Amino acid sequence: MENIVALNQKNLVHISDRISCPVYDRDEITAGMVHIGVGGFHRAHQAFYTHKLLENFEASEWGIRGIGLREGDKKIHDVLKKQDGLYALIVKHPDGKIEPQIIGSINDFLLGVNNPSAAIDLMAHPSTKIVSLTITEGGYNFNSSTGEFDFENPDIRHELKHPDQPRTIYGFLTAALKKRRDAGLAAFTVMSCDNIQHNGDVTRNMLLSFAKRQDSALANWVEKEVCFPNSMVDRITPVTNQADIDYLEETFGLIDEWPVICEPFVQWVIEDKFSNGRPKFEEVGVQFVPDVKPYEKMKLRLLNAGHSVLGILGAIHGHQTVNACMGDQTFVTFLRAFMDEEATPILGEIKGINLKQYKDSLQERFANPNIKDSVSRICSESSAKLPKFLISTLEENLAQDGSIQYATLVIATWCYYSDKGVDKNLQSIEIIDVMDDELHRAAKQTQTDPLAFVRQQSLFGNLAKNERFAMLYTDMVQKIYKDPDIKKHMLELL
Repeated sequence: MENIVALNQKNLVHISDRISCPVYDRDEITAGMVHIGVGGFHRAHQAFYTHKLLENFEASEWGIRGIGLREGDKKIHDVLKKQDGLYALIVKHPDGKIEPQIIGSINDFLLGVNNPSAAIDLMAHPSTKIVSLTITEGGYNFNSSTGEFDFENPDIRHELKHPDQPRTIYGFLTAALKKRRDAGLAAFTVMSCDNIQHNGDVTRNMLLSFAKRQDSALANWVEKEVCFPNSMVDRITPVTNQADIDYLEETFGLIDEWPVICEPFVQWVIEDKFSNGRPKFEEVGVQFVPDVKPYEKMKLRLLNAGHSVLGILGAIHGHQTVNACMGDQTFVTFLRAFMDEEATPILGEIKGINLKQYKDSLQERFANPNIKDSVSRICSESSAKLPKFLISTLEENLAQDGSIQYATLVIATWCYYSDKGVDKNLQSIEIIDVMDDELHRAAKQTQTDPLAFVRQQSLFGNLAKNERFAMLYTDMVQKIYKDPDIKKHMLELL
């Protein structure tokens, strides 16, 4: 295509007749929200909702400034700086329809890892009313078995000794909140948007644990003044690939170095608890509720756990994408059996939700042939995901004598996955997990000690000591090691 232009504020005038662009004046937007962890999901979710609000309502005080606290954030920082915070959101429908639009709600990005004082100043600025987070499950620094804050983390130990040299989210938040308190400013809301059950409560408990150790007087102020709303967030957002970048250039003559791909479905349920005001997100479809816990449990135990079921089993079978798994009837039947027989019985009634329809919609979303969410992405950081999504369901079913066979097969398969690192056809599997070495060492002992993998208490608690689980798991893991044809073992349970 002729007249190819790079995406930035200056060039919007040249592309607005080709693709939907922001109609609001981005120069007039102030950053009422600071977001830590600007990745694909944030840009498909909170930034998308904020863009809709800016497009349709008077909300110029609710723009977003991003902060990156890790070295790994440098690439997205550099891209968004070059593009003036703009990016294309490409919505891919199951029927093949593609809807791209330019999102303009992020008006700046700061790399805090290189300039901690600037990041602290930004959060402490009077215009900042909300600090939101997508820092992944592993960023919350708690023991998944005990739920306690991990004070042995070297970065945490450093921060406790050097409060002016923060490294983790907790060091930055306490430094910014201290600055606000000392300046007589109202506290900002800390709003987690991560897939953690009771994410607001977890953030509050972890931050207070840290603050009490660092500055007890500040901790008392935080406890009284800072709100931490729980929220449930949902939108499938696969990793961007080169074909998506090429699509924008070839179809619209637009160079966007890091667009975002997502499904049409989007959901945000959040408790209406804010310290210092909030955007009117209800105007653009966000649901505010008194208690989000039933909704987040539903999503974590059905969507997130369902993803992990497909991902771990699919990886060993050799499926590359989630929709490929859903094109395999054995996987479809196994997934629905897990959702119906193990996840649903521990959910209870959820106001305003028809669980059958919700599960039907999940199957349709997982099968979307245009999303092609990779199995490797779904399996990444399973050590942070499975305790919250799957193992918790298994433990609740053990407590009430419910079905555990489907979840147990997934855990046994995870052991084989962690040990061998290959699928049933001996093709290498990409394993991305901060606990990769520990998982591999434990799994490698399976042939001499069948329960070695599940003896990792930080992940599995006391599951290995439960006789019912231990017997079933031992039988399953030994069968998989003898014959890694995972579909065969799935069919035995159906």
